[in-house]
Amino acid sequence: MFFVSLTSASATDKDSYILGPGDKVEIKVFGQDDLTIETLLGNSGTINYPFLGEISVTGLTVKQVELFIEQGLKGDYLINPSVYVQVLEYRSFYIHGEVKKPGGYPYHPGMTINQAVALAGGLTERADKSNISLFKEGDKNKKQIASLDSKVNAGDTITIDQRFF
Repeated sequence: MFFVSLTSASATDKDSYILGPGDKVEIKVFGQDDLTIETLLGNSGTINYPFLGEISVTGLTVKQVELFIEQGLKGDYLINPSVYVQVLEYRSFYIHGEVKKPGGYPYHPGMTINQAVALAGGLTERADKSNISLFKEGDKNKKQIASLDSKVNAGDTITIDQRFF
């Protein structure tokens, strides 16, 4: 039963995590070691993959990249390719304001603002726990009111405001 819950959590991450610049990914094709690559996604959002050339992967899920590469290799190059894509290193999230060590930190799937604060050394004495802002990666101009239990995604920016006694 424990194994099943781990598998479904992993499948959910694969279906929902959106790739972006700063992610390090690995692509493998079962039985085809020469088609294995590890790459860091740059600002262009493209990778150069054997036989397929440049592929734009930014904005896609890991599962979508797997399916795209399978379809590209099927027929002309391989009969029934089994493609596996995984994120080796997630891009950073950023936290500033009333935390002890503001800056960028590595994202971990399922992370909350409370966990992000812990990575940043905790809150300062002047931190306002009820005045937390979250700026999503795709829309940095739109401020969302958040709590310590709010979910954080890779590329997000968290601001912890100062309280006024």
